[in-house]
Amino acid sequence: MPHVLLVEDETSIADTLIYAMETEHFEVTHCITAGAAIKALAGHTPDLVVLDVGLPDMSGFDLCVEIRKSSALPVLFLTARDSEIDRILGLELGGDDYVTKPFSPREVVARIRAILRRAANKADTANTAESSKTSEPTSTASINYSKLVHDPHTMTILCHGALLNLTAHEYKLLAVLMSQPGRIFSREQLLEKAWDDPGSAMDRTVDAHVKSLRAKLRELTPSGDDPIETRRGLGYTLSPHAV
Repeated sequence: MPHVLLVEDETSIADTLIYAMETEHFEVTHCITAGAAIKALAGHTPDLVVLDVGLPDMSGFDLCVEIRKSSALPVLFLTARDSEIDRILGLELGGDDYVTKPFSPREVVARIRAILRRAANKADTANTAESSKTSEPTSTASINYSKLVHDPHTMTILCHGALLNLTAHEYKLLAVLMSQPGRIFSREQLLEKAWDDPGSAMDRTVDAHVKSLRAKLRELTPSGDDPIETRRGLGYTLSPHAV
């Protein structure tokens, strides 16, 4: 039974979400403040945190930063703010997804399931990669030295054999670029291909995600090279040498 920590100070919203999640067989711990959530996390680690941005004692964004200092725990933001800046900020701080109020409790549950599914797939891939490192190879021909490897079935991407810890939009963005290395994708094309609702985002949304994606790729690239190239006035392309 997946365990969800719900951090929401509005009782009516919390009660509706708790009912929806428990109906779908989730175990739910509810906290009203960020302080109570930090104490709850110290005592037991849930499978996912549903985090309201507007908490009375601390911003949900600040609480996410605290969580990210010691954990890669999946985070779903609940926010009454519909501005692009807030959505980008939540994702850049390590959030896995966000839902804007008012929302359907069923949608929240569906997004929770999707995030947990992605997290499980990443964990399986990481365990497989770790096992391959510790196993004695039978021949050097069986070792894959590709720089970037995409597994669309588990929705994961490896960089030099290490699992990239990507948000949903970072994953989709990189997958699009990897689909045709060397092709220049305009920002509009990337929005259409990597965002479920491209009309709710702007060109700067792509720029912000490319920036964070580059930082994660550089961390796992021995030479520190940037495989994503900017073509000024045109868009972005992935170097053919990256795959």
